[in-house]
Amino acid sequence: MKNKKLVIIGTGETAHLAYEYFTFDSDYKVVAFSVNKNYIKEKTFLNLPVVEFENVEKFYPPNEYFVFVALASGKLNRDRMKMYNLTKEKGYKFASYISSKAFVWHNVEIGENCFILEDNTLQPFTKVGNNVVMWSGNHLGHRSEIKDNCLITSHVVICGCSTIEENCFLGVNSTIADYVTIKKDNFIAMGAVVNKKTKENSVYIGNPAKRAEISALEYCGV
Repeated sequence: MKNKKLVIIGTGETAHLAYEYFTFDSDYKVVAFSVNKNYIKEKTFLNLPVVEFENVEKFYPPNEYFVFVALASGKLNRDRMKMYNLTKEKGYKFASYISSKAFVWHNVEIGENCFILEDNTLQPFTKVGNNVVMWSGNHLGHRSEIKDNCLITSHVVICGCSTIEENCFLGVNSTIADYVTIKKDNFIAMGAVVNKKTKENSVYIGNPAKRAEISALEYCGV
């Protein structure tokens, strides 16, 4: 029986996917959606009520409901991070979705408001921070860490003893070598192979990956 009631923040594609995964592969029951009042187009979404985020706690009190912030990677994850922080200020507890079809070793540490989809492999002693998205089919090698507000797309390989710092985006089929640190605010392009420590606020492209002239914040419109 689903005894945890969940409000999803967002009504876009990520929110629709979150509804699907939480509904059919978790012990949470989605009861409503919430967005800023300026973004409300309809009063319902997926046959559930949509309420103004500004007043969500009046309808769904923080002591009775969990929330999940279901936004994508806009502005180098800043959009999702901002809404996560605003929701936290309201006093809510956050749900994390971890697919039953993911391999997660028993001593892995996973934070709140995470979205870890099918076919992810999280090896021993790995850590995942808060507000992290891992789409399907990624590999997080032993003793590696993904810090807060990152988005890992699909089929990304993060080799052992590596660190992904805050607010990074790792594109499809990118590879991070052993013992490499990806500094915060990095955009790692699709198929890039990073074999040495990066610099903050940077875009890396190619194999081996090279730093682009444009900054990551500028590239992502922050």
